[in-house]
Amino acid sequence: MNRVDLIKGILVAAIWGINFSIIKLGLNTIDPFVLTGLRFSLAAIPLIFFISKPDVPISAIALYGLLFGVGLWGAVNLGIFLGLSAGVASLLLQFSAFITLFLGYLFFKELLHWRQYIGMLISMLGLLFVVQITDGSVPLIGIICVFIAAISWAFSNVIIKKYQPKNMLSFVVWGSAFAPLPLFLMAYINSGSAVFLDLVNMGSTGVFSIVFQAYITTLFGYYIWNGLMAKYPVSQVAPLSLLIPIFGLLGSYIMFDETASFEKLFGFVLVLIGLLIFMFPNNKKIGS
Repeated sequence: MNRVDLIKGILVAAIWGINFSIIKLGLNTIDPFVLTGLRFSLAAIPLIFFISKPDVPISAIALYGLLFGVGLWGAVNLGIFLGLSAGVASLLLQFSAFITLFLGYLFFKELLHWRQYIGMLISMLGLLFVVQITDGSVPLIGIICVFIAAISWAFSNVIIKKYQPKNMLSFVVWGSAFAPLPLFLMAYINSGSAVFLDLVNMGSTGVFSIVFQAYITTLFGYYIWNGLMAKYPVSQVAPLSLLIPIFGLLGSYIMFDETASFEKLFGFVLVLIGLLIFMFPNNKKIGS
């Protein structure tokens, strides 16, 4: 990956890491499914009326939209709403990197060097170390939600890699259009019409959360990320997502004064060490 693209990837990781705290701000006044649905409504409308459909089958666009909007961010928002801290959620979601790499081998026969397996193992140990923390910021139901999100993100990456849409902004906008309706339906089934009436009380913080997620996180962030996924092997791009929890923990500390215990810091350090090993192996790959 060239230097400019690497910087772009790191910038997106920073935005996505901070985004977990932005989500938590919105969840103070907005239902998790409604918050996610509004995010993708703004990401799709009005741009979808001015941007041509991407050069990808509509079925693939719809599947990506459902995985991306409902499976990934709907589940993440629900996990945070159920008590998972923003910093921990950003860390646990990084299981998606390893799932993506497994799918990259399964579907595209992308091979890895043995050092990358070691790096992956160290990072996973760090993630598992955080999971066992019992300070109330890591509820089991929240972990399950984020694990579902990680699987959804991994399959979303596979769709990008398989179809490699030429106009990535168009792909993100059109994909976003398939997420709001099922999300709003889930909100209604779970909580009734009251969750929509409560929007009049969401205040400026709620508006900021929705706008940031729609335009900065979704349109800008995924435009850059999906472009990298289409341009480079999955094994080169996916590990950058492991930087997200570093920024996630920082954002959670700044915005919510979420202090990191020794256990959390130790887990985060293990993840970072694993990432460094993973990203800088020599060129020889297993099976090559």
